[in-house]
Amino acid sequence: MYDKVNWPKQYDPKTSAIYALNDIDVKAPPEVVWKLLVDAENWSSYFPPEDQVKIRSGEPELALGTRYSRVTVGFPMSLNVTECEPFSRLAWETVVDGDGTGSSAYHGWVITPTHDGCHVLTEETQQGPFFLEELGRKQPGALYRYHQDWVERLARAAEAEVANPGFYRSSFHR
Repeated sequence: MYDKVNWPKQYDPKTSAIYALNDIDVKAPPEVVWKLLVDAENWSSYFPPEDQVKIRSGEPELALGTRYSRVTVGFPMSLNVTECEPFSRLAWETVVDGDGTGSSAYHGWVITPTHDGCHVLTEETQQGPFFLEELGRKQPGALYRYHQDWVERLARAAEAEVANPGFYRSSFHR
């Protein structure tokens, strides 16, 4: 059994309006997947829909407390990293910019080592009128589909990094 996201009480899937869980086995070590996940401003290199990410708090990559912004499916959002355990856990809280309804989301990633790489799990809950309208009513299932595409592309990118001769040695063993 794999670990799941550590949910803050207000984002528990049992009490959230929208919830998605996606996971995949990756034939690459956790360090390679982690490097791709925390390099938020370059997510679009393997996942083109995430092409408008900007770290606002000065760090070069996501870390505990990092504030960043992104435009996801046409909506500008502000995010804050709330959990960061290198090579194993990353999570952030999201609010939609300009949304006065108090809608918010929580997105977590869990990376578990396996005998031939790692298992990547991502979960998200969304609450409030904005998300209910945009993803609950207008596009049911969209969150699941978006994240499935993301984990599949993340896996392909990590596996391609490992297949690149000399990559692992030069990137992680300096």
